[in-house]
Formats: sequence, C-alpha cells, structure tokens
Amino acid sequence: MARELDIVVFGASGVTGRQVAAYLAERDRETPLRWAVAGRDERRVTQVLEQTGVTAPQTLTADVGEPAGLAAMAAASAVVLDLVGPYTRYGRPVIEACVAAGTHYADLTGELPFVREMIDAFHERAAEAGVKIVEVCGFEALPADLLVALVAERARSLWGEGLQSVDLEVQVTPPPGLPRASDSISGGTFQSFAAVTASEDAARIADPALLITDESLAAPVRARSPIGLAPRRSNGAVIAPMAPAPFINPAVIHRSAALRALAEGHDFTPFRYREGIAIPGSPVTLPARWAIGAALSGTMTGLRALSRARPAVRHPLSRAMARLGPGSGFGPKGERLKQWRWQMTARALTDGGRSLHGLLDADGHPGYLATARLLGEAGILLAEADATPAGGGCLTPSAALGTDGIERFARAGLRFSSGEGAPAPAQA
Repeated sequence: MARELDIVVFGASGVTGRQVAAYLAERDRETPLRWAVAGRDERRVTQVLEQTGVTAPQTLTADVGEPAGLAAMAAASAVVLDLVGPYTRYGRPVIEACVAAGTHYADLTGELPFVREMIDAFHERAAEAGVKIVEVCGFEALPADLLVALVAERARSLWGEGLQSVDLEVQVTPPPGLPRASDSISGGTFQSFAAVTASEDAARIADPALLITDESLAAPVRARSPIGLAPRRSNGAVIAPMAPAPFINPAVIHRSAALRALAEGHDFTPFRYREGIAIPGSPVTLPARWAIGAALSGTMTGLRALSRARPAVRHPLSRAMARLGPGSGFGPKGERLKQWRWQMTARALTDGGRSLHGLLDADGHPGYLATARLLGEAGILLAEADATPAGGGCLTPSAALGTDGIERFARAGLRFSSGEGAPAPAQA
C-alpha cells in the first residue's frame, strides 16, 4: 500500500526525539526520505526542533489519548517511531493504531513486562498483517541483539553449529573532565524504571525468558542462563552489571534465538548468555574498580528487590521515584553527546567447542545520541521494501531487521564485525 510518508517520529520534542529528527534530517540530504514529526502540540514541536536547528518537512497532530489522531498518523506513514514514554502508560494505543493500519512500529522501551504484554496482545495479529512491531530498539537492546545474531549466523554458516555460550562486554569512554549527573541516566529512562516497578508484572523483570511465550522453551533458558548481578573478573577487567539495567538484553537475545530457530527450521537450543560493563585499569586501581562494580551491583539488586516487593510497599515507592526523580526532558545536550566512545565485544563458543567473536565500535553517548541514530536508521530500513526479512509480528530488533543490512548502521556511528577465534584481550 502506497503511503504519503516513509517515517513519522512521534514525540519529537523530547530529548531523544529531537536527536531522531536531527538524524533523519541528515539522512534526508543523502537519500530520498519522506518523513514527518508528530506531537499533541504542533507549534511546540516545531519550536523545539527549530531551537536545535532542525526543520521537519511536515508536522502532524497526534495524542495518545485521541484514537482518531493516532489512526490518521499511522495510516499516513509506512513506519512510526514512538518516543512517547513511559510506554507502560502510553505505548499500547500507538501499537494498536499501527497494527490496525498495517504500519511498522519501533520504540525505545526497556519496560519488559510491557513488551511481553504487547507480544501476548498483538503478535498474532501483527504477523497476519505483515506488520513489524519492534520494541527495545535503542542501546537496549539493538546493538547486543544484532551482535549476538551476527555471531550465531556466522557459527551456523561456517560449521553448521549453534552457540553454547556468549559473553558480551561493553567498555565506555566518556568525554574528558568531571562527569555530570545527566550523563548517566535520562529522565525518560528513570520514569520508565518507575513505571516498570509499579506494573503488576514487575516481579518478572529479572526473568531471562520473559519474552518467550512457549514455556517448554522458556524453562531451559531460565535453567541455563540466569541473570547474574554480582561483579566478576574477565581479561583483566572488572565486569559490573549492565547499565542502565541488566534485565533487558538477556530477555531480548533469548527471544531472538527462539525466533531465529523457528525461521531457520531447526530446534531451539538455549545458550548461556552473560553480559556486563568492563571497568579496565591497572592492578593498582583494582580495589576502586571492584568498589564501582559493587555499587552498580547493589543498585541493580535493589531495583530487583523493589520489583518483587508487595504492592503496598512497591506502589508508594514507585510513585515517589516518579515524583522525585528527573523528568522526561532531563539529559545531556550539545557537543558533549558526540564525545563519547564505546565498544562491545561478544566472545562465543559453539556447540562443537569452536570460538568466534563479534565486535562493535561506536561513537556518541550510548543512551542518547547513539540510541537516537539507531532508531532512525532502523526506521529507514523498515520503510524500505525488501531491506529487511519478510514477515511480521512482535519481533526483536535482530529478528525484524536481520543482519544483511548491518553495515548501514555505520552511518549511525556503529561499526559491526565478526571473526573466528578470540578477539584481543581487554587492556588490563
């Protein structure tokens, strides 16, 4: 079906939404792209974007509380990129409008109970309609998901073997100078944490098989690959729990493996998956590095404990988090966004004991600039006919996008590669 637009950025006035719009404006100068922005107040969206030097070709009016506006927005475009969170509160009407209109959808949620709710509610309908609903499509969890998929595909292509284990590590190099509070977590991410801990399914956030609907497949994932929160040592570096949360990537990656097995027609065999942030340094700094790892571990353990608390305890604390924490507009700005560098390494063993690896070298703040560019490029791929695998449903990033176009993400500042054997060890 021909559409007036390729992509609509819904919620373009937010911190990350502005960066998505800016990225599409850059790409618009390089490739034919019909795109627009949308929000409940056209004038405000236009003004906010103009302040950041971005002029969108078109601005639409849409509000999560007005189904008619959402339906018109979805019907006008091949893809909707949803930046209006927390998604537990605001995401379902947008997804429902996109499925009804036959429009692909992608968002940045890390609210896994909500993702599972959408799988249960819309996967079959979206699959029948050939619509791709792609959630968790930013730093959580697109880079890790694509990197593991790249390694898994290489193992099967070279040797016809599945994966036995994957250890994924991220190393982040911030800009010079003193860190700032806004460097670590955005207001939108903080509000998402508050929304997740308030949800009825909050206790399930630490389930690595949360997004696998077939219990016969989910049970062995839980047994083989539990989510660990304790710091550990690897290749001279202290490995701390993943930030902003260690509960997101594992569930996405295991669902991807199950979807990949179904698409390729072979049995699903769970592999052990571990991940974390690498804190390198010299032996002299080891106590300080362990202290940082322990602090991150304690924070994530506390978040998991809150998610498992009784509603009488959990709900008031969640409301206090939402009220006292930073709001959705809080985050880093300007040139500081561009000065971050980060690397991701996946070390894998196959069922036959062979080793291989995947590498990702990336530019830009992972939770802000890189995330926005990732979502923008994913939207362009979804909008292009035959650029992604056929089929629809509530899919993970790697299942929806595939790896054939993985080099396209170099334009977004992410450079993927893979090879046999182990990569060079992390600097001690």
